[in-house]
Amino acid sequence: MKKLLFLLISLSPLMATAQSGSITYERVVKIDIDLPPEMESMRAQIPTENKSSLVLYFNELESLMKAAPKEEKEDLNVVRGNGMAMMFGGRGNDENETYMNLDEGSITEKRDFMGRTFLIGGEQPTYAWKLTGEQSEYMGYAVQRATAVRDSTTIEAWFSPDIPVSAGPEMFTGLPGMILVLSINDGKMQYAAKSINLDGLEDGAIVAPKEGKKVSRAEFDQIMEEKMKEMQAQFGGRGGNAVRIMRHN
Repeated sequence: MKKLLFLLISLSPLMATAQSGSITYERVVKIDIDLPPEMESMRAQIPTENKSSLVLYFNELESLMKAAPKEEKEDLNVVRGNGMAMMFGGRGNDENETYMNLDEGSITEKRDFMGRTFLIGGEQPTYAWKLTGEQSEYMGYAVQRATAVRDSTTIEAWFSPDIPVSAGPEMFTGLPGMILVLSINDGKMQYAAKSINLDGLEDGAIVAPKEGKKVSRAEFDQIMEEKMKEMQAQFGGRGGNAVRIMRHN
């Protein structure tokens, strides 16, 4: 009995800090388009940012991020003028998922691209985080600021030790607490938590994706680069933008 009591006391701090739940993030991507001269008159109609909602399901060992469920399908925003049309928005990446095994340090990404589904596996990226010492509060949680630079990408994160899981949106991890707000390259892409649920998860909420052609990160990047070059050739060097441009009569 004494040994059992001692074991329960020893485990109680771990049980108290165990966390699982879900966080809904709003992702905002700034849109900066190099328009051809004949479409410059349409600039005022073009949105300056694209917003989407993503949900992160997590526990102490795993996390899974995917598109938030929506009751209605988002419509494409079509801008027309001078015999051309530009399409924005829609829910084209609903099937994308990012699974992280926090215990093993591995990542599996499911990505839909140009009508094909890919399964990208590998090790989790690492970030040389620097704790700035700045503290604040976000949604009732104490947060701290950290920064990192990786492959010329600047990252700012506000994480909360109140949620003692080293995870965050997409593939951003490695801090002593959950990342609630993240900014990339001075706000060109931002993630901000909008709702936090720490009441646990239903069985089967976190499942690693298994459907898709298995490729490495390098192979997937090469496929994307080749397709982008094809689009650039098709649209006269402007296919790299995250919009679709079509000519119409």
